[in-house]
Amino acid sequence: MSEKLVLIDGHSILHRAFYGVPDLTNFEGVHTNAVYGFLNIMFKVLEEESPDYLIVAFDVNAPTFRHKMFAEYKGTRKPMLPELREQVPLIKEILEKMNITIAEQAGYEADDVIGTLAKTGERDGLEVSVISGDRDLLQLATDRIKIRIPKTKAGRTEVEDYLASDVKERYHVSPIEFIDVKALMGDSSDNIPGVPGVGEKTATKIIVEYGNIENAYEHADEIKPPRAQNALKDHYNLALMSKELATININSPVPCKISDGKIGEMYTKEAFQIMKRLEFKSFLTRFEHKTEENNSCESEFAYISDLAAAERVFTQASEYQRIGINIIGDSEMLGLSLTYGMKQIYYIDISGLITEEYLIERLNQLINKVEKTALIDLKHHLKYIKLDDRSKAFDCEIAGYLLNPLKDSYDYEDIARDYLNMPVPSRTELIGKELLQSAKLVLEDKFIKYACYSSCIVYAALESLTDKLVSENMLELFHTIEMPLVYALYDMEQVGIKVEKEALKEYGDKLAAKIDVLQKEIHQEVGSEFNINSPKQLGEILFVKLGLPGGKKTKTGYSTSAGVLEKLAPEYPVVNKILEYRQYTKLKSTYADGLANYIGDDNRIHGKFNQTITATGRISSTEPNLQNIPIRMELGREIRKVFVPERDYVFIDADYSQIELRVLAHISGDRNLIDAYKMDQDIHKITAANVFNTPLDKVTNAQRSNAKAVNFGIVYGISSFGLSQDLSISRKEAAGYIEQYFKTYPRIKEFLDETVEFAKENGFVTTMFQRKRPIPELKSSNFMQRSFGERIAMNSPIQGTAADIIKIAMIQINQEFKSRKLKSKIVLQVHDELLIEAYHDEVQEVKEILYDKMPKAADLSVPLEIGLEMGNNWYEAH
Repeated sequence: MSEKLVLIDGHSILHRAFYGVPDLTNFEGVHTNAVYGFLNIMFKVLEEESPDYLIVAFDVNAPTFRHKMFAEYKGTRKPMLPELREQVPLIKEILEKMNITIAEQAGYEADDVIGTLAKTGERDGLEVSVISGDRDLLQLATDRIKIRIPKTKAGRTEVEDYLASDVKERYHVSPIEFIDVKALMGDSSDNIPGVPGVGEKTATKIIVEYGNIENAYEHADEIKPPRAQNALKDHYNLALMSKELATININSPVPCKISDGKIGEMYTKEAFQIMKRLEFKSFLTRFEHKTEENNSCESEFAYISDLAAAERVFTQASEYQRIGINIIGDSEMLGLSLTYGMKQIYYIDISGLITEEYLIERLNQLINKVEKTALIDLKHHLKYIKLDDRSKAFDCEIAGYLLNPLKDSYDYEDIARDYLNMPVPSRTELIGKELLQSAKLVLEDKFIKYACYSSCIVYAALESLTDKLVSENMLELFHTIEMPLVYALYDMEQVGIKVEKEALKEYGDKLAAKIDVLQKEIHQEVGSEFNINSPKQLGEILFVKLGLPGGKKTKTGYSTSAGVLEKLAPEYPVVNKILEYRQYTKLKSTYADGLANYIGDDNRIHGKFNQTITATGRISSTEPNLQNIPIRMELGREIRKVFVPERDYVFIDADYSQIELRVLAHISGDRNLIDAYKMDQDIHKITAANVFNTPLDKVTNAQRSNAKAVNFGIVYGISSFGLSQDLSISRKEAAGYIEQYFKTYPRIKEFLDETVEFAKENGFVTTMFQRKRPIPELKSSNFMQRSFGERIAMNSPIQGTAADIIKIAMIQINQEFKSRKLKSKIVLQVHDELLIEAYHDEVQEVKEILYDKMPKAADLSVPLEIGLEMGNNWYEAH
C-alpha cells in the first residue's frame, strides 16, 4: 500500500473555520474559534486518512504575488479581521508544539507550495490529500491527488472530496480546464478579476466547447451569446492575466521536503498545555501524555465490597490530615469514593455487609476527625454528612467558580485539567449518559474509574486551589461567604415553598380564557384565522396581508421578534394584542402549566438554587426558575397568589431598598449621593430636581419616574440611546439627562471611568468583597462587544457587591433561626429579596432578626434599609 501525504492550506482552513464556528474566547479574552475549527478539521482528516506525512502551508505576511505585474489585484485583498489575525500565530504555535511541519515561502502563496509538494508526492508514488477551502486547488486533482474541501457549520464539519473524475462530474471540465473557467468568471474572494459580464454558467459552457481561453478567443466569433463574445474580445488580455493569477505554480521553491513532514509524536505535553490554556476540552483526551501523578493514580484505584477491608480503609484514612470524597449516586447512595493519598484511592460499594447506614456513620466519624475534606458539590453531600466544624469542608467546584466564573462547568475533569495539568476522562467519556445505577451494573470497570477519579482529583487539587485563592485574594470570600452559603441554600431547597394546586389550576384556566379571547379578537381584526404562534404565518399576515411597515425579511420569513413588534404596537392595536397574547401564552406554558410539574407529594416545590452559574456572583434558581416570576403585568403578578405558607405560618417578605444605588454611593464615594441617603431623602426626587432643574417641591411624578430610570440606568451603564428607548424621548434629550446626572453626582462619573480603565488594563473588576469578574469582551475589535464589556465593567462591582451582601444576610439569618431553634425558614431568595415562612408565634422575633441582620450585612457609608411586608400568600407579602 502506498504511503500517504496530507497537505493543509493553513490560512484557507483557518479562515473557513473562523466564519463557521461561533465566536469563542478563553479566560484571557483571546479569540479561539478559528483555531478550534482548524483543529477540529485537522483531527477529523487525520482520523479518516491515517497519513504518513503531514505538512501545513501558510501564506507569508509579506506580499506573495505570483507575478509582480499582478500586485494591483492580489494586493487589494481585504485585510484579515483582528479577531482572525490574532489566531494565526496561535495555530502555528500549536502545530509547532505538536511537531507538525509548517511550510511557507516568501514570494509564493500557500497554494503554490501545496501544488509543488502535491505534484512531488505524486511523482514519488504517494497518495496525496489536499485540505483547503479554496476551490482553486481543484486544478491539482488527479487520480492520486485528492482535493478535500471542508464545510464547517455550527461547529460540525463535512468534507467534499474531489479526484479528477469528481471535478469533471461536478463542473463538466477537467481540473486543468477548471483554471480557465475560474479565469473567465473571476473570483472576488481571491481577487481574480475575470471577464466582465461572464458568469459561471457561460464560462463553463465556453471552456467545455473550446478547451481553453486561447482557443475560445480564436473562435470568438462563434461564441454565444453575443454579450459573452464581445466581452472576451474586449477583455482578452484581462482574461489571460486572470488565468495567470488562477494558475498554481507547481514548480515553486519549497522550504521543506516531504520527508520533513513524517508524522511522529504529535500529542506532546507542550501542546496539551496550550490546549488546556485555550480551554479546548474536547481535544484533551486525544493526548496520550499523562503526568506522573496520573499514571500512578489510575493504577492505584481499588474496589472494596468487603466489610473488613472497608473498616481498614476508614481506620487508615483517619490518620491523615486531609481526604477527598464523593458520595456516588444520582438519587440514591450507591457507594463512597475515598482518597487519602495518591496511592490510597478506593471505591467502597454498598453491598453485602456494607450498608448505607454503615458508610454514612463511618464517613461522618472520619470527616469530623481529619482537618480537611475536599469534594465537589457539598450541597449534594449534605443529605448524608454532618460536619461539627464547617470550615473543614472544601468544595473544589466553588473554588473553581471563584477563580474563573465564566466557565460552564467545574467537574473533576475540569479541576484536573486547570489546576493539576492532568487530562482525565470525564463521567460522560467513561459511562456516557447512563444513570449511575445502571452504569454500575453494565459498565462496572468504567463506573469504578469514574468514582475513584472523582475523589482522587479533589484530594490532589485542594492545595493548588487554596494557593490560587490566596494569590487571587479570594480565600476569605471563599471561607466567609461562599462556603457558608451552601448550607443556607441546602436548607432552602429542603424546605421548599408550598403551592396551592387548585389555585394554580384556576389561574391556568383564567389565562386560557384570556388567551382564547385575544386569539378571536386578533383573527377578527386581520380578517382570517392563522397560527399566531407561527412566526412565518404571523409575518405574512402583518407585512404582506396588512402591509405594515418595518418588515425585515430573513431566510425563514419576516422577523416577528419582540423588538420589531414593540415598535409597531403604539400605532397598530392588533400588534399590541399579539404582544399581549404572547405574554399570556408564556405565562400559561411556563408558570400555570410548568410549575405543576415540580410540585412534590408534600405540595411544595423544591427548586434548586445555584451559586456557580452567574458571572457576577448572583444566586440563580432552576428546576423551576422561581426568581423570574413575572411582575410587570397584573395578571403575571397574580401567579404569586398560588404560593402560600403552611397552616399557622405567614409569609414575611424582606427586601433591600435601592441596594445597588446605595452600593454605588459607597464604592464611588460621591458625597452628594451619600449625604442624600444619610438624610433619608427621596433619591429619585432629588435626582429629578437636579436633572430637570426644578425645585424639589415642584417635581412631578413623571419627572421622578424618569429620574428613577436614569438612577438605575447609570448602575447598568446605560447609554443615551438606551435611555431614549426606555423613556421614549430623543437621544439628545436623554444625553442631556445623563449629563445633568453626572453634574449632580460628579464622583460617580469619575468612578465609572476609572473602573472601565482598570478593567481594560487588568482584564477584570472586583466587588467590595474581592470577587473577581473577568471581562474578555474589552479586548474585542468589535465596537459593540467592547461597549458591552464597558457596561459589564461598570455594573459588575455594583451588582456583585449587592449579591455578596444579601448572601451574607442569608447566611446570618439562617444561622440565627437555627441557633434559636425557630420553626421559621427562608423559602426563597430573589436577588435583593428574601421570603420567609414565619411561624405565627415567631413573627415578631423573625422581624427583629431581619431588621438586625440585613442592614448590618455590610458596613457601608450609607445606611442599608429594608422593607418588610406580610401576607397569607406571596402576592400579599410583596
